[in-house]
Amino acid sequence: MTLTPEAQIIVINAVLLLAAYGVIYPLITGITIMQMVWIDLALSVISLGIAGYLYWGTGTEFTLFLFSVNWVFFTLLTLFVMEMPLFHWFCKSRGLKPFQDDGDI
Repeated sequence: MTLTPEAQIIVINAVLLLAAYGVIYPLITGITIMQMVWIDLALSVISLGIAGYLYWGTGTEFTLFLFSVNWVFFTLLTLFVMEMPLFHWFCKSRGLKPFQDDGDI
């Protein structure tokens, strides 16, 4: 069975998010939003690195609803969209307030 390029990127992102929210974040006691941001940045770089290895210079177009986009945009957008519900759930379950202003006490 061969996956489409879109499905390959989605699977890569899903595996990375599963590792982050299923293993890495729960192992860090007292995790903060800034720690999550740095880990997410690393995961984004890993995702882009894998996608770049697979698709850089190939001219492969990715279908995003009605638009064709390149692998960079598709990778970042799908990673963001897939992560938002997980981020919200994790923050809510851990009592983290990601959008709390320093003046809010």
